[in-house]
Amino acid sequence: MKKIILLYSFLMLGGAFVSAQEAITSTGGNAQGSGGTSSYTIGQVIYTTNTSTSGSVAQGVQQSYLISVTGLERIKGVDLIAYPNPATDVLTLIVENENYASLSYSLYNMNGVLVESNKVINNNTSIVVKELTSGTYFLRVTDPQQEVKTFQIIKQ
Repeated sequence: MKKIILLYSFLMLGGAFVSAQEAITSTGGNAQGSGGTSSYTIGQVIYTTNTSTSGSVAQGVQQSYLISVTGLERIKGVDLIAYPNPATDVLTLIVENENYASLSYSLYNMNGVLVESNKVINNNTSIVVKELTSGTYFLRVTDPQQEVKTFQIIKQ
């Protein structure tokens, strides 16, 4: 009986000192495809990149989180990137083709309140976020007919 109590005490106290790797991330999940499966997280700091002839994987890269994409992105050939994420002073929206003339963006806070809205003026549009409070925002890029892409942006 004393051995069981001693073992139980050791496991209870010893478990309090055990820790694992930890990261505060914005999301994660599992991706499946014909080549296999992979688990991922978004929101970690980059620490390694693996490259081969068929592609590359950057483990732990802080990337913008895609909320939704409509078919308009592929139809019009619009390729959007929002960086850095998390942002501190300026958020950059890049349109990687010439079809930016009809696009506009809206920045919303977590309560759905419109913080800023403007037209995309060129392929490399800067959005000043320095005066915003820290938190999560949604950057919605739209065409006059519909939504093109929405990003979840973290302001530090």
